Amino acid sequence: MIDMKWEVLSSEYLTKHPPYFVTRKDVCKKPDGTLIPAYYVVELPQSVVVVALIDNDKVLLIEQYRHPVSEVSVELPGGFIDEGETPLEAARREMLEETGYVFSNYEYLGKIAANPGVLNNFTHMFLARDIEAIQKQQLEQSEEIITKVYTIEELFNLLNSNQIIQSLHTTACFYALLHLGKLKFDR
Repeated sequence: MIDMKWEVLSSEYLTKHPPYFVTRKDVCKKPDGTLIPAYYVVELPQSVVVVALIDNDKVLLIEQYRHPVSEVSVELPGGFIDEGETPLEAARREMLEETGYVFSNYEYLGKIAANPGVLNNFTHMFLARDIEAIQKQQLEQSEEIITKVYTIEELFNLLNSNQIIQSLHTTACFYALLHLGKLKFDR
């Protein structure tokens, strides 16, 4: 295999407003010696999203206002992984905080990168099953979240009509539906 990894010669931070906006400029050298004098990177913590099944044929989704796009977004529960936290611990915490639901069974579906040309983080995807409890949401001050339960068929309709606009969440739905055998490819 050809070595394609760049060597970072220097890094300079341009903005530091964690966790949402940390930017840096890297000076890099490619394996063939070509100098890249300025490559800009946005640093974000790793994150999680959870496709939560209820009664094996329904999915728990959330609705919340997203200021950057000025829209209410239908999404999966999820968020940033806190320092020292594993992806699974973050998935459990985010489910409890955003929905009040506690699940006993989590299956790891993999990790994806939203935009590896600019962003440095990965999002870990989980499938949750087997409700143990339902409690009160533990929302942050900036959050106002409504939980809703949809059938698998309704989830397909939301995806087909582009009503789930968050690309990472759409991708997680895709992987979960594949994992559940609800979506198949002809080869």
